[in-house]
Amino acid sequence: MTRDRHAYRAWAIAALGVLALAAAPWVIGEGAQRFLSEAMLMLAMAQMWNLLAGYAGLVSMGQQVFVGLGAYCLFFASISLKVAPFWVLPLAPLLCAAVAAIVALFMFRLREAYFAIGTWVFSEVVSLLVSKTERLGGERGIGLPTARLVDPRWLEPLTFWLSAAIAVASVFGTYALLRSRVGLGLMTVRDNEVAAAGIGVDVWRNRFIAFVVAAAGCGLAGAVNFTATLYVAPGFAFDPNWVVAMMIIVIIGGIGTLEGPILGVIIYFALREALTVVFGLSAGWYLIGLGLVAIAAILFEPDGLWPLVRGRLGGDWLSVRREPPAPLRMTAAAPAAADAATSSPRGLGATRE
Repeated sequence: MTRDRHAYRAWAIAALGVLALAAAPWVIGEGAQRFLSEAMLMLAMAQMWNLLAGYAGLVSMGQQVFVGLGAYCLFFASISLKVAPFWVLPLAPLLCAAVAAIVALFMFRLREAYFAIGTWVFSEVVSLLVSKTERLGGERGIGLPTARLVDPRWLEPLTFWLSAAIAVASVFGTYALLRSRVGLGLMTVRDNEVAAAGIGVDVWRNRFIAFVVAAAGCGLAGAVNFTATLYVAPGFAFDPNWVVAMMIIVIIGGIGTLEGPILGVIIYFALREALTVVFGLSAGWYLIGLGLVAIAAILFEPDGLWPLVRGRLGGDWLSVRREPPAPLRMTAAAPAAADAATSSPRGLGATRE
């Protein structure tokens, strides 16, 4: 009964959250909408990196390549087809997923640190190629003139709603994936790749699915992020600071937990705003502050801050842990044996009620 009450409460909170997000553009100003949109898109990217590193055991240092590819795909398609950018938004995750599927054929030959370095090198190569392509604006970048096809009154609300939808989908979509057989296989591979392969888990397939999903999620978030700025350039789109922010958020919040990136995003943006707005420090100082917080978290709370917070709050929240199955009940084929087993506290085969 208690479990049902917790479930109803969770659904009620989720419904209120959806209503609040739907009504937010009419309650808060444009500045607040931009800030929350940025935070929610960052949450989606961090959740995708967490899926890779925390559940699939793949530490990617080049995830920013999909942020940039998603943005450039949307800009190029919108300008070429002369349509509003939101109509071609689905192309961004599709392109990133296709690129990730091809890249995985080569990257998955690398292990651990070599995989991390390989993804970073791939990102730099793509950034250089884009900066040399004049049709994509070269190093100068390109604007988004087709944004004028969207009513200016709806540009910020649409961006906000899309950001909220992407953030919610990243959390609950990852939750659904991890609760599936693929998710169980991912966590088995993460804990012990050799043992997972020994019991029949398809290591390559499970990691491939996680890699493609993470690429699509980052591409979609990147496309919406640069649609809001109406401008994209290689130096911004493929900036390594994207993946640095993802890593810091996940490490502070708690790697390998779905709630960790949510807590990490709150800390990340709270510290950034405190240092840059309240104390008036330059933009680089908040990265130093975040780095110090991340180092402190690694030293004193290696699992991140969320397990500590969860211990105070209680409850499983978005846990994806599996409970071991209860012992099978005895069949009627051996009633005497069943009676003997259940009547004795030491009986083997006693049933669990």
